[in-house]
Amino acid sequence: MSDYRFIKACWGQPVDMTPVWLMRQAGRYLPQYMEVRRNVSFLELCKTPELAAEVTIQPIDYLGADAAILFSDILTPVEPMGLKLDFAPGPVFENPVRTQADIDALRIPEMEEDVPYVLETIRILRREFEGRVPLIGFGGAPFTLACYMVEGKGSKDFAQIKRMMYAEPQMYAALMDKVTEMDRLYLNAQIEAGAQAIQIFDTWGGILSPVDYERYILPYTTRLIDGLNRQGVPVIHFVKGAGTMLELVKRAGSDVIGLDWHISLNKARTLLGTEVAVQGNLDPTVLYAQPEYIEQEVKRILDENGDRPGHIFNLGHGILPTVPPEHAKFMVECVHRLSAKG
Repeated sequence: MSDYRFIKACWGQPVDMTPVWLMRQAGRYLPQYMEVRRNVSFLELCKTPELAAEVTIQPIDYLGADAAILFSDILTPVEPMGLKLDFAPGPVFENPVRTQADIDALRIPEMEEDVPYVLETIRILRREFEGRVPLIGFGGAPFTLACYMVEGKGSKDFAQIKRMMYAEPQMYAALMDKVTEMDRLYLNAQIEAGAQAIQIFDTWGGILSPVDYERYILPYTTRLIDGLNRQGVPVIHFVKGAGTMLELVKRAGSDVIGLDWHISLNKARTLLGTEVAVQGNLDPTVLYAQPEYIEQEVKRILDENGDRPGHIFNLGHGILPTVPPEHAKFMVECVHRLSAKG
């Protein structure tokens, strides 16, 4: 059994206080991160293990969070499939996938050869964090990765991926098969390198109706989770915008379900039952508020969970870059103080 309260909570075991970490906790809201970024591009930072490890450690030192998450990007393993990736400032693929020939040209990377910097960063961090906090590895869910690959960048209407999905379902399936296999190999390589938990981000999974989610997303996410070497490694599945279809998300088979702020924690726990842990679900913009309000909202969420085991406190999405860092630190302190047993 793990001694880390974060891992215990993932398995629904009793903890001395509610564990807390923040999505995007290594990032632009921290002055020490911006100091590192002043000298390198985002991609250079992701591909330099010593620097990626440094910025992963920074929020643990500052916030006192209960888990670290690897500093990288969900699109890191997509680039060696044959797509040129840039950030301007968001991710952009110069040659998006639109035809069967484009899909056929995609290769499945050899992880130790194609993304060695990710795996080396994990190894460095395991040495640095031993006995201190567990390390979360992560990747994008197949659908979210496919969205970026087909659209070429973020989108308001996702017309390209939906056109492929509805008008060329065989082409869509061929792409998702390839992306899911790449994803499985990538996350298993992270586990082998030492990741102690895995989070799967499906940022765009909530753009489909529940019927279409079940038809076009769920089979691939389920295949991915089933294909992970998860002995002792909990899997967190976060689908942004999935408050109306949590029962479907649960069927994918993760150990923990991440929640955004569009559903109350109490309602989510009632829907999901006691056999799965949950993570969330403070609105990230609450961290702009005065400390008194932040504490009030932390207490509200903790009260909604009650004494039910298996709750990891987190934001409902990534921390925003203009949030005062001291507010994030105060939030972590509130979670620990207000949830401490005895």
